[in-house]
Amino acid sequence: METKPWAIATVLLCTLLISVAQIFYKLSVKTLDFNLISAITNINLLIGIALYGIGGILLVLSFKGGEVSVLYPIIATGYIWVSFLSKYFLNEEMNYYKWSGVFIIALGIMIIGLGSKKNKKISLSEVQNVS
Repeated sequence: METKPWAIATVLLCTLLISVAQIFYKLSVKTLDFNLISAITNINLLIGIALYGIGGILLVLSFKGGEVSVLYPIIATGYIWVSFLSKYFLNEEMNYYKWSGVFIIALGIMIIGLGSKKNKKISLSEVQNVS
């Protein structure tokens, strides 16, 4: 099955939503006490949970449009999103090692994408003839 562009876009949107959810989780811990009332009244925590849920549903739907071996590695873009979002919204610092990691993750995703396009399909009869 060839992976459709809408499925790739949906996984990217999923990773963005989940990454934004993680920023909301981080913001929620400033006022979070470990009791039920604090959890259900913490708006940042609730937004994070909602975004995570929407992202999960989108991920499942995206699998309908392509191969898991192509789509799932795109989830690694979440590390990239979180790096940029945490720098912008949480004023966290990005050093050489973090930028190198972002670059390596992006390169790895591209290599996986290229590998999936050049993948030759092997039929069952070819496999049986080898054995």
